[in-house]
Amino acid sequence: MLDGYVDVYLPDFKYINSSTAKEYSKAPDYADYAKTALAEMIKQVGIPQFDERGIMKKGVIVRHLLLPGHLEESKKVVEYLFNAYGDKIYLSLMNQYTPMPEMANHPVLSRRVTDEEYDELINFAVDIGVENGFVQEGETAHESFIPPFDNSGV
Repeated sequence: MLDGYVDVYLPDFKYINSSTAKEYSKAPDYADYAKTALAEMIKQVGIPQFDERGIMKKGVIVRHLLLPGHLEESKKVVEYLFNAYGDKIYLSLMNQYTPMPEMANHPVLSRRVTDEEYDELINFAVDIGVENGFVQEGETAHESFIPPFDNSGV
């Protein structure tokens, strides 16, 4: 339905393991749907195209948020995306996971991503040949990207 209407897609690709998708999103078939949707997006917009200023005019940037304790799964996501699409997409590898108060006692999701985990993911991506991508630098892993939900700024 969106064919011809969208120039740039910015989807998330959260999980590749059905057990993780089931545990965190109650969607064990998440990866199957994500793969199908991503293939359709790429079919619609084609390879990345940029203007003279470096602004993407057509293409797909796939966002992946590294979760604490899930480095190996993140590597599998990156590997899948690179093997399936190579330079037909850009990857945005994010380290900004912010634990919510409800996760304070969760054995894995109660903490932020470590610099070591994130660096290892970036190094893995580079080692397998990923060149089209974005990484988060500086202190993004220590910032909160959760709005106050109090109508401020509206």
